[in-house]
Amino acid sequence: MLEITSPIQLLDAYEETKSLLDLRSGKRGGPQERMILVCGGTGCQASESKQIVHEFKRLIKENGMDERISASISGCFGFCEKGPIIKIYPENVFYVSVKVADVPEIFDSHILNGEKVRRLLYEDPKLKQKIESADDISFYKLQQRVALRNCGLINPEKIEEYLATGGYQSLAKVVGGMSPKEVIEEMKKSGLRGRGGAGFSTGRKWEYASKSTSEEKFIICNADEGDPGAFMDRSIMEGDSHSVLEGMAIAGYAIGATQGYVYIRAEYPLAVSRLQIAIDQARAAGLLGKNILGSGFNFDISIRLGAGAFVCGEETALIHSLQGLRGEPGTKPPFPAESGLWGKPTSVNNVETLANVPVVYQKGADWFSSIGTETSKGTKVFALAGKINNVGLVEVPMGTTLREIIYDIGGGIKGGAKFKAAQTGGPSGGCIPEQYLDTPIDYESLSAIGSMMGSGGMIIMSDQDCMVNLARFYLEFIVEESCGRCAPCRIGNKRMFEILTNITEGRGTAMDLHELRSLAETIMDTSLCGLGQTAPNPVLSTMKYFMAEYEAHVFEKHCPAGTCQKLMHYEIIAEKCIGCTSCARGCPVGCISGSVKQVHLIDQARCIKCGACLSRCKFAAVSRN
Repeated sequence: MLEITSPIQLLDAYEETKSLLDLRSGKRGGPQERMILVCGGTGCQASESKQIVHEFKRLIKENGMDERISASISGCFGFCEKGPIIKIYPENVFYVSVKVADVPEIFDSHILNGEKVRRLLYEDPKLKQKIESADDISFYKLQQRVALRNCGLINPEKIEEYLATGGYQSLAKVVGGMSPKEVIEEMKKSGLRGRGGAGFSTGRKWEYASKSTSEEKFIICNADEGDPGAFMDRSIMEGDSHSVLEGMAIAGYAIGATQGYVYIRAEYPLAVSRLQIAIDQARAAGLLGKNILGSGFNFDISIRLGAGAFVCGEETALIHSLQGLRGEPGTKPPFPAESGLWGKPTSVNNVETLANVPVVYQKGADWFSSIGTETSKGTKVFALAGKINNVGLVEVPMGTTLREIIYDIGGGIKGGAKFKAAQTGGPSGGCIPEQYLDTPIDYESLSAIGSMMGSGGMIIMSDQDCMVNLARFYLEFIVEESCGRCAPCRIGNKRMFEILTNITEGRGTAMDLHELRSLAETIMDTSLCGLGQTAPNPVLSTMKYFMAEYEAHVFEKHCPAGTCQKLMHYEIIAEKCIGCTSCARGCPVGCISGSVKQVHLIDQARCIKCGACLSRCKFAAVSRN
């Protein structure tokens, strides 16, 4: 087993292992030499990517090509819409939507005969042509992968491949030649801000913890990713766990901590498994534990599983949960940097933040701060979801506009529909309408238009989405996830949810609109923690930009998007009805009357708005409005 006890040995290990990546960088690779990487993220594994790897390995072995051809899993490539994805090096060929049954054809045509399987290549929807190299795919052209730098490049279950990228060199640089104060100053100079939502300076957070006097301090990695539609942190842990561990060790050295914890939700079994593999490998290699790299620095990491409570993403609630207490937030001050886990100084950083840390010391603070905007440095990872063509994981420099993300990277709105809004920041964020498509994505710009960066979820909506119902969806989530400790959040959000339910079901009044806004503002001002303080954001932003939809629901009892079921009105068009009785036979409550070959009629008082009549009619004789 690899064991590294000094920076010199680490450098030697890098020199020995970096050839592993030469094939992927095009520095070597003859006509008979190939490396096959198959996406091993959760989404692609659900589509049998592990079986794809096994099938490749079987064919490689049967053909006696073990020394020249390799096949392995990798982390998430990001282009989830097209998974499972296969990359073949050195050509960097990108195959999409691959099935196990496709493997023999790829092996025979591409591996044995050097002929690409064109039907499996990605086709650019605008150019209407197959793209042979991943470098030419529009989805990746505007991206700059820093936190995701190794996802899709290395096998996350092999420490040798992380070392081949220069892994743990930053840790060696820090513990071997920098004082904790110098480490913190370099981090402050980089401008890295927390990627978990609040955007607080990482260097300043470390500085506060370092100045707190205590015999024991802790580093916590917040991996409790709970926003609906978000999977940024999960993908980093699945694809590059070592970068997070290295970031934690550097943070531990900076503040004087000797123990780190990864608090991760139990619903992420693959991420948990790969984290544990990485911890075991790093510990066996001497990169965690006692006297790391002969420096005298001791630091170890353990995993703690969370039960999936959204509120435990808040750092004080997380700390309470980690201690075995009920996961509910505490009052601040004192902040965790002064009194955190077990009352000791604690620095809590999220996964994406920590994944950026090694890069700051590997390439320098000046390099990192050259990316992004004046106040928001570096890149940001977003999980694109909703009504967008290219669902997936993207990483772009801060300052990239919404329009560039949605249209140039995301491929535009699904089905050619019209863009309506982008929801950023999860349940705590706001909805951004079309007029702000050219807004640069950074902390201040999003805040100025009533939204927030959040952890990185970005849900795209079309004109077929109801903004009132969207606000109701997020309030339902918040009500379910509230810890209930403070009355504004426990009672106020419940009341807002009830009002929104009334509005979407046709019982809303003008007074409800006034009460909704008043409640939202009160809850923001009086809630104990960030969950309650930001919970009204989806309501306030949709009322600000889409008030006409609220008014249509209240005064016209009509949903303009046609999605609020209780406000739908189904009617049979007499001129088109031929009396086939299909709608009547499919109605679950028997509210449609009419004889064979006669025009049918819907009893509106008994109609439950299920839409069965619309879906069964073959003559377009049923209307919905």
